[in-house]
Amino acid sequence: METLHPSFDLEAFFDRLRAATDRLLLLDYDGTLAPFHKRPEHAMPYPGVEDALGRITRKADTRVVIVSGRKLADLRVPLARIPHEEVFASHGWERMAAGGTRTDHEPAAEARRQLMLAEPMARTLAIYGARVERKIASVAVHWRGVSEPNATIVRDRIGKSWGAMEGELDLMPFDGGLELRARGRTKADAVRDALANSSPECVCAYLGDDFTDEDAFAAIEDRGAAVLVRPVLRPTRAHLWLRPPDDLLGFLDRWRRVGVR
Repeated sequence: METLHPSFDLEAFFDRLRAATDRLLLLDYDGTLAPFHKRPEHAMPYPGVEDALGRITRKADTRVVIVSGRKLADLRVPLARIPHEEVFASHGWERMAAGGTRTDHEPAAEARRQLMLAEPMARTLAIYGARVERKIASVAVHWRGVSEPNATIVRDRIGKSWGAMEGELDLMPFDGGLELRARGRTKADAVRDALANSSPECVCAYLGDDFTDEDAFAAIEDRGAAVLVRPVLRPTRAHLWLRPPDDLLGFLDRWRRVGVR
């Protein structure tokens, strides 16, 4: 584990966590709990993650919430393996609350119209091996696993096509792809919504790997720890850096041990 900001004291964080009676652990999935896979349905958690989260959730004082860029339907298989209470999907546009109540936020009409135009532009790049993913408020093009020459073609062409559409939409890079997303919701909203259902004394941590997690890191503010999980460090707002899987498992184990009374 490596502290990234002088203002963040890891030992003080765990002291606060130890004293708390309300704890919230927010987790991205792909790249954080599981290594990336060119076929997302095959992205399984790092060995030990399922057991670690199971031990944490058996304590009544921690809520585990998954916050993912994937759409909710595509999370069913991995989430069957991951102990959790609540899920925010599609960067916060979809929510499955504890008890199974689902809430979807719909983008503005103009954003929906632009996304309808953007999707067929992306589909033309399938001949280069690109995978296109349509979500409730975005269209994503993935080139992970595609040859470097073809990935370059896909990246350049979709960047030019979609770059001209920004208005109601934001063009967001992520590891292995590009996403055109409606404005109005981000993972930061998922963090704020989860905290709104917590006590004012709640201590939390958000663990994520990608550029799309930066909004969530910022939303943590002084409520807890923003934690970057990835093999190689990059510029980030996070307080702490974990190299998976060993640092990740170490952090989860320490969280569990803090909860033992």
